[in-house]
Amino acid sequence: MLTCVLQTQPQQPTIMESTRQAKIARLLQKELSEIFRQQTAKTHGTLVTVTAVRVSPDLSVARLSVFPSDKGAAMLESINASARTVRYELAQRVRFQLRKTPELTFMLDDSLDYIENIDHLLEK
Repeated sequence: MLTCVLQTQPQQPTIMESTRQAKIARLLQKELSEIFRQQTAKTHGTLVTVTAVRVSPDLSVARLSVFPSDKGAAMLESINASARTVRYELAQRVRFQLRKTPELTFMLDDSLDYIENIDHLLEK
């Protein structure tokens, strides 16, 4: 009688994204930037920049960092109100590249505020 026991080591969490995640993140960033450029009237005339996209390993959720921080709260509220429409338009654009369009989660990009704070602290 032959017995085979497979031992697997627990996988370490990876900091780096897979190649597929990176490609999808670039695709989503490009298409969403174009969608937001076309929808500047809906966002009260303010340009919205998609600065970063992080896609979950199972490709079901995408976290997007958007920038204008001067009207950040109102802008984020407006974007979240139209999130379903944005996701639908995104799905129409990427329907031949992706089977399922990921859920979109929007966050404000506060990197410039952080840089300004560091500069202010260094000047003291």
